Amino acid sequence: MDKNQVREVIARRAALEIQDGDVVNLGIGLPTLIPDFLPEGVSVTLQSENGLVGMGPTPAAGNEDPNYVNAGGGFITANPGAYTCSSADSFGIIRGGHVNVTFLGALEVDEKGNLANWIIPGKKVPGMGGAMDLLVGANKVILTMEHTAKGAHKILKECRLPLTAAGQVNKIITEMGVMEITPEGILLTEIHPEFTVEEVQAATEAQLIISENLKPMQL
Repeated sequence: MDKNQVREVIARRAALEIQDGDVVNLGIGLPTLIPDFLPEGVSVTLQSENGLVGMGPTPAAGNEDPNYVNAGGGFITANPGAYTCSSADSFGIIRGGHVNVTFLGALEVDEKGNLANWIIPGKKVPGMGGAMDLLVGANKVILTMEHTAKGAHKILKECRLPLTAAGQVNKIITEMGVMEITPEGILLTEIHPEFTVEEVQAATEAQLIISENLKPMQL
């Protein structure tokens, strides 16, 4: 698979995690592709932590409104009935447990559900942003990420980079499969048909638990 195919596989599978009526927060990057693959009939409310509830699709080139951007600075639109608010109110929604699911990217995740996704020491970054609030405030945290980074493991026994939050990840979706964080470790529940269990394990530093009901990845 090329990079675009990898991203589509992840976004398409992640969209199946969304239930009709959910309030959903999307991290920057790959998670923003997820609404393009929502099953027919599923209606969601997209929340942007910088102050918009009811985020619409990406505007067509030339139709961008500088008043409407997401938390990553990308142009967005507002659906009819959308609600704009202060950043403080927006984070009140998150911290109050009103976001059903958030989809985030990762630099590293480990078998305890710890996530590092905001800084590599020595590199300049704008800051952690709202990730730490989303990790502890959203009802479910799902990582949408490429399984490795230039061949290096990203799913580890223990994160090495500074954590964004500890023990908050529920599920990981990569181009290779779907994994759940359990008290016993990382449970592989779905596998992409192009890969074997041995290949998925070789691309994973943490020891995977293979589900007795392992099934092909829903695509």
